[in-house]
Amino acid sequence: MDIDALRSFLAFVETGSFTRAAKQINRSQSAFSAQMRKLEQELSVSLFAKEGRNLVLSEAGLSLRSHAQQLVSLHNNALNEVSRFEDKRALRLGCPEDYNDVILPKLIGLLKQAEPLCSIQVFNQPSVVLRDWLDEGKLDAAIVTRAPTSEEGHWIAQDEGVWIANPNFKMNSCEVLPLALFQSDCKYHAAAIDGLSKRGTPYQLLACTNTASAQRAIVREGIAIGAMGRISVSGDLKILDNMPALPTVDIVLLTGVQTHPLLSQSKLENLLLALKA
Repeated sequence: MDIDALRSFLAFVETGSFTRAAKQINRSQSAFSAQMRKLEQELSVSLFAKEGRNLVLSEAGLSLRSHAQQLVSLHNNALNEVSRFEDKRALRLGCPEDYNDVILPKLIGLLKQAEPLCSIQVFNQPSVVLRDWLDEGKLDAAIVTRAPTSEEGHWIAQDEGVWIANPNFKMNSCEVLPLALFQSDCKYHAAAIDGLSKRGTPYQLLACTNTASAQRAIVREGIAIGAMGRISVSGDLKILDNMPALPTVDIVLLTGVQTHPLLSQSKLENLLLALKA
């Protein structure tokens, strides 16, 4: 059965008139009548009966009415559900692995709250790579680290560099301090090396990593100490005191030139307010 024919049939049910039903569905009365005749032929029954000067539903028409209402309702629900995906595209979001545990879940939770059917593809790369990908159109947005003096992006949070170690690590037992740091383009790397050098503390750069999880794993084994943002420190590590100062950095959200629907101006403003709350 054609769904439009059922809609037309239900228009008659509501109005009790071919003339009024035809007007409601923006058809001529002759077109409406032809549609009803076709529906009757398809079902091999008479849906209407004469009752004096009036046209009413036949027994078959009365039987069809409840089925037609259910079918049209199901059809409408299906259309409404599927139409929510119209023009939907995934948000391509970049994020340094450092912020996977704290910043990223909060951001995704807020995006889902704003748009329950959203789809997000997450790409973990260092900030310098994410900036390049954003410029090349490979990303719609990126969480990155910036220097406090920069005005780049939309500010989310501030992170402070700290020294980390296994809780049982003995600093005094090391003639040469083993280090596990981020790659050399990381501000914490340079500051850690510079601070130890100025103190005259002997050190060995045991490992350079490009992820916080790798650095934490090495430090967790007690074979080295590390330097990273406080946000990235897991609860099974201790923060060391009396160590060279490490820089403070800002965490910001960068958006691409082509605005993604999830990050329209009004949605972005609400998102940033919620992130800072």
